[in-house]
Amino acid sequence: MDDQILAIYCVCHDFLKALHHREEGQPKMTAAEVMTTALVARLFCGGNFEHARALLGTSQYMPMRLSRSRFNRRVYQLQHLFVTRFDLLGQTWKELNGESVYIIDSFPVAVCDNYRMPHAHIYHQETYRGYLASKKRYFYGLKIHLLVTPQGHPVECFLTPGSLSDVRA
Repeated sequence: MDDQILAIYCVCHDFLKALHHREEGQPKMTAAEVMTTALVARLFCGGNFEHARALLGTSQYMPMRLSRSRFNRRVYQLQHLFVTRFDLLGQTWKELNGESVYIIDSFPVAVCDNYRMPHAHIYHQETYRGYLASKKRYFYGLKIHLLVTPQGHPVECFLTPGSLSDVRA
């Protein structure tokens, strides 16, 4: 795990260096450290930023840590860099996939359950109401459609309303 964390940091640092990214002011954590913490949260901590911050702080990877709210703000500010990085990775995996075979899968991002739909304020249309056959229940929200290579490398993803199926998307 230590080698993977160091590799993630090196890739993030080199990526930002190639883009000529400049830090504003004198931040406690660099953009590469923030991106590394977010990716470590996804890979090793089930997406929990707080656990990743604790993991990287206790093992002395990153001695200076941001507060929870400041970290979330920095991740939000660096959102465009995450998108750029994943676009570049997707293009690379497309080029490496010579046979052009892809798998599409979708999964819901539920804003709320069916019984709370009248009180939902984010999406108001009925098209955001979808059915989750595996759990035999309705949800209210979006679906993420993910296009991956046979090796499991994500190439592209897009969002649709919850009522759309893979075929219509």
